[in-house]
Amino acid sequence: MTTTATPAATASAPARPRASVALLRTEIRLFLREPAALFWVIISPTVLLAILGSIPSFREASPDIGGRRVVDLYVPVAVLFALIMSGLQAMPPVLSGYRERGILRRLSTTPVRPGALLGAQLVLHGAAALVSALLVLGVGRIAFGVELAGDLPGYVLALLLAVAGSLALGAAVCAVSRTQKMAQAVGSAVFFPSMFTAGVWLPVQQMPDTLRGIVEFTPLGAASQALDAAMGGHWPAWSALGILTLWTVLLTGAAVRWFRWE
Repeated sequence: MTTTATPAATASAPARPRASVALLRTEIRLFLREPAALFWVIISPTVLLAILGSIPSFREASPDIGGRRVVDLYVPVAVLFALIMSGLQAMPPVLSGYRERGILRRLSTTPVRPGALLGAQLVLHGAAALVSALLVLGVGRIAFGVELAGDLPGYVLALLLAVAGSLALGAAVCAVSRTQKMAQAVGSAVFFPSMFTAGVWLPVQQMPDTLRGIVEFTPLGAASQALDAAMGGHWPAWSALGILTLWTVLLTGAAVRWFRWE
């Protein structure tokens, strides 16, 4: 017995890519209308670097960190801070809010599937994190003379893995949060440990050996190690890249397993 596609199904298939692109454009416009999101995701990491770089002692070479300056260590930290803000603070409340208001359920009756909205949010917040990271690198170089990545391919690879890991972490937070308020609460609970493991309060390179060894098994600790190595002109350790990849896979799997559209 053969089956044929209905006219509605045939018509909707070509419409889906166009509808998905239109959805992405709409999400970008909505994001650009949120001054708080723009500041915390794109501007605040550079502000953090500017404040720390304005401390005179942070611009002086220190033998305790191999002749480098503290501001040199904080450029990768500010980059990771951008990823944390995008993945944990900006994205989960938006997706949870859409689910709570029934928007994802209503999308299931249109050519745009709920997964398209999830994909649009991942693309949008990933791009915002990359823009913020580039701004941090530019200001660090121009304002404080921080050398650019000595191993550019290694840095790009580590940065892309770090972006994927932060978005996977945010997706997992959204998956276990039934409401927008719960997403904000869970995101905040994960936010502060993430800040610590990224080295915001104390660069990972300056932590005691035992603590550093533990932190480098976390996704952001591994990302910090990989980015710092690439900044210094070395290919990131495969162990750090492996840990970061493993966390990304595990968190993505958890998000897919627990995420509900309604």
